Amino acid sequence: MNCDVAVLGGGPGGYTAAIRAAQLGAKTVCVEKEAELGGTCLRVGCIPTKAWVQTAFALKEAGETFAKLGVEVGEPKLDFGTANQWKDQVVKQMTTGVAGLLKANGVEWVKGTGRFKDANTISVEAGEDVTFKQAVIATGSYPLRPPIEGLDSARCVDSTGLLAQTEIPRRLVVLGGGIIGCEFASIFRRFGSEVTIVEMLPKLIPQEDDDASAELAKHFGKRGITLHLEKQCTKVEETGEGLRVHFGEGETVDCDLMLVAVGRGPLVDGLGLEDIGVEFDRSKGIAADERRRTTVEHIYAVGDCAGYWQLAHTAFREGEVAAENALGHEAVVDNRGVPRPIYTDPEIAGVGLTEAEAREQYGDDVATGMFPWVANARAVMQNETVGWVKSIHETRYGELLGIVMVGPHVTDLIETGVVALDAEATVETVADGMAAHPTLSEAIKEAGLVALGRAVHLPPKRKAAKAQA
Repeated sequence: MNCDVAVLGGGPGGYTAAIRAAQLGAKTVCVEKEAELGGTCLRVGCIPTKAWVQTAFALKEAGETFAKLGVEVGEPKLDFGTANQWKDQVVKQMTTGVAGLLKANGVEWVKGTGRFKDANTISVEAGEDVTFKQAVIATGSYPLRPPIEGLDSARCVDSTGLLAQTEIPRRLVVLGGGIIGCEFASIFRRFGSEVTIVEMLPKLIPQEDDDASAELAKHFGKRGITLHLEKQCTKVEETGEGLRVHFGEGETVDCDLMLVAVGRGPLVDGLGLEDIGVEFDRSKGIAADERRRTTVEHIYAVGDCAGYWQLAHTAFREGEVAAENALGHEAVVDNRGVPRPIYTDPEIAGVGLTEAEAREQYGDDVATGMFPWVANARAVMQNETVGWVKSIHETRYGELLGIVMVGPHVTDLIETGVVALDAEATVETVADGMAAHPTLSEAIKEAGLVALGRAVHLPPKRKAAKAQA
């Protein structure tokens, strides 16, 4: 089988690259080994996880908000079987939709495991070879499992295994306080599990803004999630009824199930990359430039296998960029405005620099403004007043450097910050713009006003008393 562009992998980066290549007139083939398209994200990652997030949010609304709004529904109860049916239905709809999109754009889906036979051929297991002029590698990533004694127990599952559960564990231990671990901890606490997080670093979601991490830890504590920070897991042992997890200096916790969420590694082995000269590292992934070109000029790499970010939305953009460059256009990936959504309760979202990163780069020429949801009318109406919006800018020219949010629907609201950063907007542009009232989006404008010392819906800060003469 001959084609102009062959894409190895049908996840967010792969199917986007295939569609974009076809839009540009290329005969395109997408090689995917799984029975469904969509990669980890659609099948066993973002989409099913966030379907559970919606179930958890509905439980919260029914239990904490409906009665305040005058809606009587009785005590909410989780039907986990129905929740799983909904999750699976959402996944099926989205993966089927991707297959339809490939077909509508004239992309041929070759089902099977692919491997580079040479620099212009992908061999497909039990199928016909695919010969190409240009190729895009989009093979994704896999859950890492550290070398800890006892972690091979069937009760120690990764995110895929947790999504396959048919019963709620009474006690869940989460190894890893990053994004995946915190999202599942938040979900299963709402589902009724006793949840404990063991994290070797001093804070949750270590790469996020310090204030956001602290806010999440505070509210996890209020929700009854036990945190063991700066503690390393040393051993896991079967007890007959469950697991005993050893960590720190002789500490233990018992559980029925353990989620191992210590990160993901790039899927680069077994692809034949060594044979064709594509440079890669087993921990960092395939080396690719801002055009997503590898060390072989006509081969590109996108998404989790290529290391930049492990986010579906960055893979989408990288897939577009790779396809455009493969077909003679000029495009680059700009990592300035990458949104960082975290679907915990409360939600967290950021874009641009964290406050610590801004101060590291700009020193004292940094100002921030924080606007709490308790001062936002729409948040009060929704009974969702946990958290705030923080604006970060440099003071010499007023350039906006970052926005960090904790609270209601911030994973949707962060797009405003993405557009502002991509446009290289100043904090004045954000603060002086009109925000519809009453909306949650007003908090973004208000944070900018706070940063400029012009807050309208917050009282002025008290000035320090003058020293006595």
